[in-house]
Amino acid sequence: MKKKLNAYPILLAGGSGTRLWPVSRQLYPKQLVKFFGEESLIQSTIKRLRPVLNVKNIRIVCGRDHVFDISRHMEEMGIPSEKKIIAEPCGRNTAPAILLAMLQVIEKENDAVLCVFPADHVIRDERVFHERLESAVKLAEMGYIVTFGITPHYPETGFGYIEGAGEIDFGALCVKRFVEKPDRKTAEQYIDAGNYFWNSGMFTFKASVMIQELGVHHSELLLKMKQLPLDGTPVSLKDYRQLPNISIDYAVMEKTDKAAVLPSDFGWSDIGSWKSLYDFIPKDTNGNVIEGDVISENTQNSLILGHERLIATNKLKNMVIVETPDAVFVSDLENSRDVKLIVEKLKEKGRSEFQKHKTSYHLWGTLTVLETSPDFSVVRRNMYPGSKCEIKTDSSTVKHLIVVKGFAKSITNNQSRLLNTGQSLMLTGNQMLVLENTGNESLIVIGIKTNSIPEDLSTVKI
Repeated sequence: MKKKLNAYPILLAGGSGTRLWPVSRQLYPKQLVKFFGEESLIQSTIKRLRPVLNVKNIRIVCGRDHVFDISRHMEEMGIPSEKKIIAEPCGRNTAPAILLAMLQVIEKENDAVLCVFPADHVIRDERVFHERLESAVKLAEMGYIVTFGITPHYPETGFGYIEGAGEIDFGALCVKRFVEKPDRKTAEQYIDAGNYFWNSGMFTFKASVMIQELGVHHSELLLKMKQLPLDGTPVSLKDYRQLPNISIDYAVMEKTDKAAVLPSDFGWSDIGSWKSLYDFIPKDTNGNVIEGDVISENTQNSLILGHERLIATNKLKNMVIVETPDAVFVSDLENSRDVKLIVEKLKEKGRSEFQKHKTSYHLWGTLTVLETSPDFSVVRRNMYPGSKCEIKTDSSTVKHLIVVKGFAKSITNNQSRLLNTGQSLMLTGNQMLVLENTGNESLIVIGIKTNSIPEDLSTVKI
């Protein structure tokens, strides 16, 4: 087995993925979604790094709302998550996120090499990726701050570009400049020039070198970060908001003379839209990408993803159809990235669909909202074996719990009761119940919450 590279993998998992709504949402962003088989994007990223980097040294920077889910995805891979997840109280762009992880790593190894990757990108040719990563670590050990520049195969206007000039070692070039997203004509000129590369947002560097360059080019960020209490306790929202909201490109890469771009061609995609997802996945004989319960007739070059309901299509071309339990998105393929405008409208209207799915994930299992109305709501709890959850009521509601699969133990007011499949209980008033899955399989409980019935029926108006 080849010796692993001596470097710390740092994953940036703070994105929201609004261009992949309705699957990706604020509380369940694209890095947690399983677009390909049984692995989420963050799991695929970790798996890709495993052969060359020691994932026991991994650090993942994410929002506080996503800590539990990311921990669960790590544990599913057999990677203990304790002290490996760094929670940001709010997003302040990539420079603070990277610095936060760096300062934690420096406590363990002062001159460590860090490899920074977005947690939601995909790479097709992992062998070439590993080779490029090995070169990047060697360059970092020489004192360079390395960015992976993706060889462009078409004039993409949705990415920033990096202009390289003057070869260094291992095929890397000095960074001449970073360029904002160009128009199509300019992008075509970049491809013809041959020394322009897509900015992938992946970096490799020595922590000591990056700290030094931050001190030179953005000392304000470094000073303010070091003033925060980074002793393992969560950083307060008030303190973190005082940090500059700035990318590592603006803070350091565009100013330092130590930047190197490593030309890379390993089938990279940032999966930034439904179109880029369609481009990445292999197609069927009709040019379609189809997942779920779908019947299609005369349908070509389309992306159709179903989750719960049957989708039937006829005489479609170049379309996107994405179905979830509470929303359906339909668009032509080329303009599907404009779904972000729909997400903005959902926010303006105060709709919950921009933020969360009907199913939420918890330590004990999942909670799925089946139906809601002003008078009642119905939920389904799917509890892991051996898990416990608390269920509370107040004076204005009544809750009925029905076990439809498995065996449960309920504890109320220090009194316990065993519930078999088909049995139920009712909670009224201000009560708190502990429900435990005592079996070896999943426990499924249907919960029905209704408005409480007044004790004095004479007050009820018909």
